[in-house]
Amino acid sequence: MKLDELLSTPFVMPSIPRVVALLFSELGRAEPDLRRIDQLISTDPALATRVLQAANASVFSLSGQLHSVTEALAVLRLAQVQAMVTAAAAASGASFKAVPGIRLPQFWAYSLDAAKVSRSLAGLVKQNQQAAFTCGLIHAVGELALRIALPKAVALDSVVAPLDLKRARTERRTFGYCYAHVSAGLARQWHFPQIMVDALEYQHAPFDNDVYEPLAGVIHLAVWRARARQAGLSANALTVTFPSTVAEVLGLDIDLVLQQDPIDWSAQVPGTSFPKV
Repeated sequence: MKLDELLSTPFVMPSIPRVVALLFSELGRAEPDLRRIDQLISTDPALATRVLQAANASVFSLSGQLHSVTEALAVLRLAQVQAMVTAAAAASGASFKAVPGIRLPQFWAYSLDAAKVSRSLAGLVKQNQQAAFTCGLIHAVGELALRIALPKAVALDSVVAPLDLKRARTERRTFGYCYAHVSAGLARQWHFPQIMVDALEYQHAPFDNDVYEPLAGVIHLAVWRARARQAGLSANALTVTFPSTVAEVLGLDIDLVLQQDPIDWSAQVPGTSFPKV
């Protein structure tokens, strides 16, 4: 299947049931707390993309300029957000188990981990932290779309795990594109800012672009850290796999990257405690 064909395939991204429930509760209050709504949506890749997609639509004067849930909520009405949460709740029952080979709670926790590291690294190198957080949160949504549309993507799991550091390289060798290209293609369809589309598209290989995009380098390093943590790599393995060339261009080293870890991995897992962003 060609990339354009895959991107035209209907794709419903599952939302985190607990986040949807908490949003329903908050939106049902007489005076909903916008900060809490922002915080909740920012932990859910599916809802974050829906909110940003709506706010970046061509009907708004800021189309293609909004980088984060915070910016999007300043444009949208609460009634629109309520409708998105309702739609997410309706879709979750059918789609929760509809991503073959992916443990969604693990995927959600991993995505939030990558988002937090992306934001921290962006702060160190003076890049847009809101854009970095969003890119980190949704960088792998293309993996979900791949698996739903392309059974051969699931078959690759026997060779390389879904969140393995070598996943993008294996997908590119097999299909001619990888989850990063799918994520970028979706972001382009959703009218996300070009800097985010570029960061997502070149996250796996930041120097493939004609003009190096620093945000792509930030996402590359954050993805390395999140996947290395997911794999439980030893100190030696961390040193061996560290993307030193990308880090050097950004003026970073392995110690600085490792210091950007979220404090408590277990607190990010949906269903345990409310994940802070």
